[in-house]
Amino acid sequence: MNYVGIDISKYKHDCFILSDFGEVVNSGFSFANNAEGFGLLQNELDHCGRGNVRIGFEATGNYGINLKLFLEKIGFDYMEVNPLLIKEHIKGNTLRRTKTDKLDAKAIAGYILSKEYQPHRTSFYPKFALKQLTRLRSSLVTGRSRYLVGITNVLDCVFPEFKPLFGNKFSETALYILANYPSPEAISNMNSRSFDILRRKSRGKFSMDKFIKLKALAKNTVGVFDECYRVELETLLDLYLQIDAKITELETEISEIIEELNPPTLSIKGIGPFSAAVIVSEFGDFLRFENPNKMLSFAGLEPGYFQSGTAEYNGRMVKRGSAPLRCALMNCSRSILLHNEVFAAYYHKKISEGKPHYVAISHVAKKLVRLIFTLETNGEMFNPDLLR
Repeated sequence: MNYVGIDISKYKHDCFILSDFGEVVNSGFSFANNAEGFGLLQNELDHCGRGNVRIGFEATGNYGINLKLFLEKIGFDYMEVNPLLIKEHIKGNTLRRTKTDKLDAKAIAGYILSKEYQPHRTSFYPKFALKQLTRLRSSLVTGRSRYLVGITNVLDCVFPEFKPLFGNKFSETALYILANYPSPEAISNMNSRSFDILRRKSRGKFSMDKFIKLKALAKNTVGVFDECYRVELETLLDLYLQIDAKITELETEISEIIEELNPPTLSIKGIGPFSAAVIVSEFGDFLRFENPNKMLSFAGLEPGYFQSGTAEYNGRMVKRGSAPLRCALMNCSRSILLHNEVFAAYYHKKISEGKPHYVAISHVAKKLVRLIFTLETNGEMFNPDLLR
């Protein structure tokens, strides 16, 4: 058996090959991140013999996507390794502080030689697409919130009475008013035709009394309007509305993909399509996890542990691993309490033991991960009657 370690970078990759006795088969070569370079890699792999090769590399995000798709295409499996594990492996095998891409590739080959080989299953693309889209959506939601804060800051200077009238929220009606009447003067001059439009947009919820009050507040506002505020407000509103429209498009695309995959996780009441998409895409191939504890570790939900001499204690949640995954699991743990009596009873049990709310929720999240592991590895849909 030959063990192929690949150190991935943006424009080129380094490869090192060891035999199953740890002997050097190929002392290292580089290949470009293009068709010619991938052809060179394929020649080396074919020379080693199909079925006689185990390939490993670090999880490096975007830089490794093309390589993974290429390996799938030519029929080779591979094992992705957490970079932290490679770092610890290097520290445990040498005291030297020399670091090169070639040495990293050698370390990866040595690591997969010393560990149980757990290849990534093929056809990872649908989950990869979900991961890309859900992370993009989260990024856009953060940006949208930032623009809303900017709009609020402008209103605090121009028309501080506006937002409290709408319950300190930016409803569709409130955003329409700001987009079409971007100054207190314009709002104070709204007419009956304006009211009819606002009433239709709010589905009858925007009353005449509220309309009259808004006009009066605009006429007597303590805010100071300036042309620079108008430009700033219009720009922020345009950016907000553009991002909001893109988020809607992404959510539609994500829903279509997750419904087509129809994973067992989606059958758990309290986990919506978007949360299921995050959980499934971030975990990836569930069969690579030997037990639920490995999944907890991957999500960063496991507690830290310290033991030295007679001292021994469990620490706080380590919070390593995928932050989006951890966030989705914690959020789902809150909502699942409303839909499942077993989870609700488990939460109250932890509270009765003196656990703070957040700690109790983290225990619910761990129980949820154990449930997801069982469903996904067995290919079963959720049956609440079997939960205990």
